[in-house]
Amino acid sequence: MKGAYPIVLTKGDKYIVVDIPDFDINTQGESNVDAMEMARDAIGLCGISMEDDHQTIPEPSDLQTILSKYNEPDQIITLVDVDFKEYRRKNDNRTVRRNVSLPSWLDFEAEKAGINVSAVLQGALKEALNIG
Repeated sequence: MKGAYPIVLTKGDKYIVVDIPDFDINTQGESNVDAMEMARDAIGLCGISMEDDHQTIPEPSDLQTILSKYNEPDQIITLVDVDFKEYRRKNDNRTVRRNVSLPSWLDFEAEKAGINVSAVLQGALKEALNIG
């Protein structure tokens, strides 16, 4: 799922504070660019955590709704795009153990040939799922 989520940037004494209303979270950055990157990261992390917990990722709020709630002169309201599939692919690289059944003779031949069965399985899954 992809989305463009509204964020609210507020300049603090030292950092730019970012409010992310759709996820009810905050983050911060040293500059506007850094704050936007931190917001994208926070949204991505929150979104994939919600997916892992079988929760629905919220749809992005309408920008006009956010504009009506935040109207301080020192605030910048903008959108940050997030592709949750891409975020997971880039950032969720933990490994998981899977029990795979192979005929004994095939396991023997793979081991004798020095083939990494895990790597072959990962490659085959990527190919089957059309993932580069």
